[in-house]
Amino acid sequence: MAEFFASIDAEIMGRKTLDAARKMGGSFGSSKIAAYVFSRSQPPGQRDSLRFVNQSPETFVAELRDRKGKDIWLMGGGELAREFLKADLVDEIYLGIVPTLLGEGIPLFPVGFPQRDFALLENKTFSKGLITLKYRRVRTKTKSKGTAKSGDRT
Repeated sequence: MAEFFASIDAEIMGRKTLDAARKMGGSFGSSKIAAYVFSRSQPPGQRDSLRFVNQSPETFVAELRDRKGKDIWLMGGGELAREFLKADLVDEIYLGIVPTLLGEGIPLFPVGFPQRDFALLENKTFSKGLITLKYRRVRTKTKSKGTAKSGDRT
């Protein structure tokens, strides 16, 4: 994952996913990468190493893309991913599949967004059966606003 983390300088997470990660002992916002949490229940602003955000994904991503920087990592959760997919702000999907069936949980992609086409770029197999899949967004029409171009932040 070192190569991946070297390619990003901003990470985005939903507040519910942050709460779940903290319950499992995970950390978020403890590195040199700018960490943003989308929340409707927490007031916007900086707290510790996190910046809480309460604005539309389109507005927020446009602000980030106006700055010089690397890629942006949207790491969850499902509701937030749905809003980014609805706004067509997702340029790549990088999935890790762990061979453990939970039987229940939060959907990765909840219903409620238009179909988006992605093409497989890469697949890798790791020890203990972990598989990663990397897909790139396929756009049939050229959009002049809100999508990444070569050299832009994605």
